[in-house]
Amino acid sequence: MARKKVLIIDESDLFREYLKDRLTAAGLDVETAINGLDGAVKLRNSLPDLAMIDYNLTRRTCKEVLEEKNRNPNTSSVPVVLTAQKIDKNRLLELVPFNIRRVIMKPIKIDGLLAALSEILGMKLEVDSTPCVIEAHVNDSIVFVEIAKGLNREKVDLLRFKIAELLELYAIRNPRILVMLADMDLSFVDGTNMELLIRVLLDRSGAKARHIKFLTNSTFARDFVRGRPEFAEIEVLTNLQYAMDGLLTDYDPQAEMGEGKAEMLAEKVLTAQTHEAGRESIEMRFEGEAKKPLSLEAMREAGAGLSIAVVDDDFVIQELVKTTFGAISASVSPYQDGREFIEAAKAKSFDLVFLDLLMPGMDGFQVLSRLRAEDIELPVIILSAVSQREAVMRAFQAGVKSYLIKPLKPDQILKKTLEILKANF
Repeated sequence: MARKKVLIIDESDLFREYLKDRLTAAGLDVETAINGLDGAVKLRNSLPDLAMIDYNLTRRTCKEVLEEKNRNPNTSSVPVVLTAQKIDKNRLLELVPFNIRRVIMKPIKIDGLLAALSEILGMKLEVDSTPCVIEAHVNDSIVFVEIAKGLNREKVDLLRFKIAELLELYAIRNPRILVMLADMDLSFVDGTNMELLIRVLLDRSGAKARHIKFLTNSTFARDFVRGRPEFAEIEVLTNLQYAMDGLLTDYDPQAEMGEGKAEMLAEKVLTAQTHEAGRESIEMRFEGEAKKPLSLEAMREAGAGLSIAVVDDDFVIQELVKTTFGAISASVSPYQDGREFIEAAKAKSFDLVFLDLLMPGMDGFQVLSRLRAEDIELPVIILSAVSQREAVMRAFQAGVKSYLIKPLKPDQILKKTLEILKANF
């Protein structure tokens, strides 16, 4: 039986490369086109069973490609999956007559895309359903990869694309990578996926093995890495501070790591960089894993539904946060101390929490501990005048991903919120 043929017309090299590899592995014959003109020619010559066409094309617009497709009796019946970062509803209605079977918005969730292709092509495209959460972000040229619950081959393979995208977006030439494995019980059956993960990190990042650190309590992960000579320079550690020390020291080999330097770099590491989200093409999450919108426009639209807590005994900070989010009609609940907030969090659902570290009574570290004890999962942004390295490390170990140093500005608060509530891998 002949293999089904798919044509991908998209101007992102990384997107085309990832999808071609993934769909070829699934048993499809895949051809790619780099712009509208190239796509129109290949559509006419290859006669695919399905065409994936991005809305934003050069050399020939998406509509022109579709019009030419419809004029040709050999291609008019080819079903189309349209991809787009953003498209006006009226423009979309104009494209309805061109046999568009699905419109998939970028960043694309790969499981949703494969499900759509399976239905249209009438064939089963398998997706690894192993529970797994992978997040990746960049902080001061360090790539943080957080993996929880398990190793999903689909998502590990997606990480190949995500790392390349992050390195390109941030123009990182000499990356350092910290991989944090949490909440998983790995065994010999995970060996294949563990090797895939390490190969992805090495091959896609171009990082030297000594610039990759694993932070995990898994004895299997430790023994797996140490047992392979080709991975000998990769460190597997159980202490976050040792892992960070290794990365930060190596980050600036010409300088000694004095206390001031260590604090400055640790602070940078916890202040995540943001980039233009519109350039992302693929998400690391699957369809069932919901997340918040990233763009300011999208956040304004959804602002009325956001519930934000600010836990700080400083009235000025409370008012600053309330004023910042008042512009997008988000609901802000201020709390003077940690105990008051914990009681509220048991009964009320928050989308995000701004938390001061130093407060009378129950301080910020105690609040984080109580949240874990009560099994209350909330994204937390620390607001504090404390920038000592020990405090930063303690916050990071408690699961905090972002740390803002007072005094604060409204744009800092909003940008950090957009980053935390963004669509992540």
